[in-house]
Parts: sequence; C-alpha cells; structure tokens
Amino acid sequence: MSTTTPAPPGRSLRRTRPPRRATGPDLVPVLDGRYYTDPGWWETDRRLVFERSWLCVARADEVPAAGDFVRVDAGAESVLVVRGRDGQVHAYRNLCRHRGAVLCLEPRGSFGKRIRCVYHAWTYGLDGRLVAAPNIHDMPDLVKDDFGLHRVRVEQWLGYVWVNLDAAAEPLREQVRPQLLARLGTEATFDRYGIGDLAVGHTITYDVASNWKCVIENFMECYHCASIHPELTAALPQFRSGYGTVSGGVGAGAAFAPTIGGFSRSGRASRAPLPGLLPEDDRLFYGVICRPNVFVILVPDHVAFFRLEPVDVTHTRVTVDWLFSPDAMARQDFDPSDAVEILDITNRQDFDACQRCQLGMRSSAYGGVLVPAEHVITEFYDWYLTAVGERERS
Repeated sequence: MSTTTPAPPGRSLRRTRPPRRATGPDLVPVLDGRYYTDPGWWETDRRLVFERSWLCVARADEVPAAGDFVRVDAGAESVLVVRGRDGQVHAYRNLCRHRGAVLCLEPRGSFGKRIRCVYHAWTYGLDGRLVAAPNIHDMPDLVKDDFGLHRVRVEQWLGYVWVNLDAAAEPLREQVRPQLLARLGTEATFDRYGIGDLAVGHTITYDVASNWKCVIENFMECYHCASIHPELTAALPQFRSGYGTVSGGVGAGAAFAPTIGGFSRSGRASRAPLPGLLPEDDRLFYGVICRPNVFVILVPDHVAFFRLEPVDVTHTRVTVDWLFSPDAMARQDFDPSDAVEILDITNRQDFDACQRCQLGMRSSAYGGVLVPAEHVITEFYDWYLTAVGERERS
C-alpha cells in the first residue's frame, strides 16, 4: 500500500519537515506550523490518515433497531451506519449507485425497511443490495448484485462502532492492540474496566478551534498541568511534576491525592468500583490514546471516552461520553455531575490552550521545542509522519 501523495499545491512535502533534534537531545523541534494550518495538509490528513485507519464514529446503541442509522464522516467520505434486519451493524458510503446522489443528509434517523434515493428512487435493502429501480425491466443488462451500495468495513468494540474505508486494512485489533501494549504493558488492565458493558451517563460535545493533531499532543503531555489545571493537579498531585500517565512510562497510573476518595470535583467517591477491577486498580487514574481519534480515561468508578472528529484544518469536534456501570445508573440517587465537572473543567482549560497554539501557528515566526517532559509527543510525530509518507523522505 503506497503512503505517498502529491504535494499540496505550491510547495514540496519534504520542505516542511523540520530537522529532528537539531537543538540537542533535550530540546526537540516541533513540527512545522503548516502541518496544522495548511489546507493542503488537511486534505493529506483526510486521505492518508483518516481514510486508511479504523475510526471510532458512533455508539452502537445509537442504532438500536433495524433501519436506524447515523451519518458520519470518515476522511472526506460520508458514511451511513445502519442497523440491519439481521441485527448486525452495517456501513455504506452515502452514495447512490445510479448517478452518485447522496442518499441521506439527515444526521440520524430511521430508513424503515429500505434505503431509497430521492432522485430516481433506486432502492436498497438494509443489507445494501439493490432491490428496486423504476423501469428495471427495461434494463436487462442491469445485474442487481453488481449495483449494491459500496460497503465500508465495520466492527464493534467497547460499545462503539468503528469503520475503515481501506478494504485492505488489517482488523481493528491489529491497530489498537500495539497501542494498548505500549501504554499499559498488558491488555488485561484495560479489559478489567469492562468498557463494553458500561452505559452512557452524560455526554458533552466540544467544538475546538484547533487542528486535530494539536488536540492529541495536548493530551499526551502534562508539562502544562501545573500551569493550567489546578483542579486536576489537586486530585492527581503527580501531574504537578510535568509527567502524566501517558508520559509517565509503560503501565503508569497516577495515584489520587490522599485527601480524596474519588475522581470528582468534590473529591468524594459516590459509587462502588467498577465490577472486574482488582485492588491494585483502586485510586488510580490512567490515560490511554488509541490513534487516530480516541482517548480513554480510566478511574475506579467510571470511564471517560473521547472521540475526535476533525471538521477542517483548524477545527475539531470532541465528543466525551462519561460511562458508568448500569447498576450504578439504576440507583435513584445516581448523579454523574460531580464526576463530569472535574473533567469538563479540565477539558475546557485544555481546549483553550489548543486554540491559543492554533492561533500562534499562523505566524511566520512560529516555531518551538519539546522539552524532556514532552518528548513522548515525538512518538506521535513518528507515527504521523510515517502515515503521510514523510518518514520515507527523511
């Protein structure tokens, strides 16, 4: 599979790649600002990252019944995620096979029993097969099986729907497993939280005026934590050191402050630990990244699941689901607000910082360095530059 692409108009791909470690081993140059601001690079990201990766695009329970759908974006493509009559989740490019009209403009809803194009009424089953078209008996050369909807690879994991436009890509597990092992050292730690069995207790969607890469880089490092996150560092004192759980080494979790019982705004633990956790999981916070568009925060009584949706070169939509045990949610006194508040405050502080960086990246004088606490970001640089074909050119 080729990972090269024509240069965006007016410049060379190679010219924008900075020299690595040009300022010494302690100070590593940041990527050139054009990677975050140039519309040509945005198109490259869409084609070579988001159209060749497994993307988390929706909750599986958003399509509970046959015919239910959500419309999502995968790179530059519009995709329909549909619950079939067989109970399985299917995904199709949002494109009629007759004249290429977009089948659906609504963000979600129900197709009923069939998917019908409003232009010429070509009609498809929920399984994507062409089932009817006007005057079809006048078209003996039309073989229905040859004109079904373009299928998109789809899998379910952790209660979410993941799609991949690349028909040759490896299964989802091959994308996420190496990342889990690199972060936690074992899949067992992650599995104990039983994320697929949890339910959504609260959701917030943030519109962030920043490139998606900047958002990921912010989540990876904690050098900024002491400066902008007083609430977070009060709960997790280790973060004042500049090293968080992502940058703290394989398997690292951050211990709660001795004065608090849970990861919440008040510091109280309002729920029992999630079933399946071990004593050694108690009072620990883990941050996990599953590139290219998922962050997960693990704490004893809930999980926060972040899903990034790049909108354009300077905007990213971030949807955060707070997940809880169904038993905890069934209690009459269930109230997620205390758990939501501490992370919501932290998110808004982070996204403000990302937006400030995005504004600075437009400057002709933009440049910077990663200090040792931020060197973990070079792992993301390496992955990204390889994905867009720049690593081959160095």
